[in-house]
Amino acid sequence: MKLYDTPRAPNPRRVRLFMIEKGITDVEIVQVSLLEGAHKQPDYLAKAGLPNVPMLEMDDGTCITESLAICRYLESLYPEPNLMGRDPRETAIIEMWTRRVEMMVATPLMMAVRHTHPALAVLEKQNPAVGESNAESGTRALKLIDRRLAESPWIAADRLTIADIVAFASIDFARMIRFKPPEEMTHLGRWMEAMNARESVSLAK
Repeated sequence: MKLYDTPRAPNPRRVRLFMIEKGITDVEIVQVSLLEGAHKQPDYLAKAGLPNVPMLEMDDGTCITESLAICRYLESLYPEPNLMGRDPRETAIIEMWTRRVEMMVATPLMMAVRHTHPALAVLEKQNPAVGESNAESGTRALKLIDRRLAESPWIAADRLTIADIVAFASIDFARMIRFKPPEEMTHLGRWMEAMNARESVSLAK
């Protein structure tokens, strides 16, 4: 298999973190330069269908994009350590928190960076007001995560799961615009320290 990857972007980083946490080492990594427009070239689009990264190319040539779909496929091939649910109940809870994190935190923070960081102007027409509004929305949503982390060491289970990976990749990505979670969110701060201490985070820069 091949994983078409790009540095810095949060969605590809989700998959890198996921793979490192699982100890997956037999997937070839192919770098795709977004700033050079490699994801918009005909050969890439013929496989991906959309100018999206990451993309996983399976051994039979099937290609899938969307980071969570890729992680779900890899989870089925490499079931341990489990990151997406051990039984129907836990799987549903992890899915719920992953959806909440992606919609309420990850997407707004990614939009904030894309619309306000000067280096990303090459990718799309920026609207600073959109970026600022999304930054505010993502910050508000972090209150929910902080409350959840007051009762649990991790976001969705008693261990790190895909929900933690999705949340961390986006919050950390927002550092590009000097974003920091409010200091009063102490439970979130404790969790960020725990995430930053993981070997996967240092390896999946």
